[in-house]
Amino acid sequence: MNYLTGYRPFSRRAVLAGLLAGSASWAWASRAYAYDVVISPANPQLGDTLSVIIQASQPGAAPPVVTLNHSTRYPVFPLSGNRFRALIPTSPLTPPGTLTIQVMGDEGNRNLAVGLRNRSFPTQRITLRPGQASLGTPHEFERVAAFRDLVTPERFWNGAMVRPNPGRVTTVYGVRRYYNGVFAQDYYHRGVDYAAPTGSPVVSPAAGRIALVGRVSEGFELHGNTVGIDHGQGVLSIMIHLHRIDVNEGDFVQAGQGIGTVGSTGISTGPHLHWGLYVNGISVDPVPWRERGFE
Repeated sequence: MNYLTGYRPFSRRAVLAGLLAGSASWAWASRAYAYDVVISPANPQLGDTLSVIIQASQPGAAPPVVTLNHSTRYPVFPLSGNRFRALIPTSPLTPPGTLTIQVMGDEGNRNLAVGLRNRSFPTQRITLRPGQASLGTPHEFERVAAFRDLVTPERFWNGAMVRPNPGRVTTVYGVRRYYNGVFAQDYYHRGVDYAAPTGSPVVSPAAGRIALVGRVSEGFELHGNTVGIDHGQGVLSIMIHLHRIDVNEGDFVQAGQGIGTVGSTGISTGPHLHWGLYVNGISVDPVPWRERGFE
């Protein structure tokens, strides 16, 4: 103690202890306001949809930014209780291995590593007759592409989706193909096929708005009679090869509501329903959406 000034000099040990205590307090405060992130499924494989749920600590927080591998950004939508969600699709064309999911916003940044498991998909060999490989009209492709790009803010689906037809599954999701002996490098079967008699009912797997109706008479020579359903927030169903269509664009349908009947229109080897499920523009496996669904 310096009795002339009343100043007590700090020891080096005391100064260091104070700095460490301050750092600990700052780190605790940072953790208290950092995002809590839950990713499911915990052990995903190719074709799965990853649900990224972000818990913010402050009411009224702005939505964070979610990116995959520091490049692809995905839309984020609010849930209840100061939570947000992003859906990240994977497909047979996604490289397996470690994915980096980055969450950035007012409550800091988080980088999370997720292991994406490889998956074996069946292979088929298809022989096309002359002229079949070039089927499909620009009008058809443009309508379907515009439909796949839809990301509307409302969410109409909730929980597990229902089976759109009771027929047996003849072709599973993700099948790779050889066409006339040549491997289709960027192709995979973008949905599930259900074999059923012509005229069998087809129902909507979840609530949604009819966003696409296409008919053979309008140039849908590849997909055949087609119905596209917007379930909201980038989740879309497409039903193709239909015999009859019982809805119009703009109609709102509930889960289990009839939308048409099974047929064999377009490029089809027999009566069946093809159900494709798209998430943020990528065709994902519909089976997990039926088995467990998402909140």
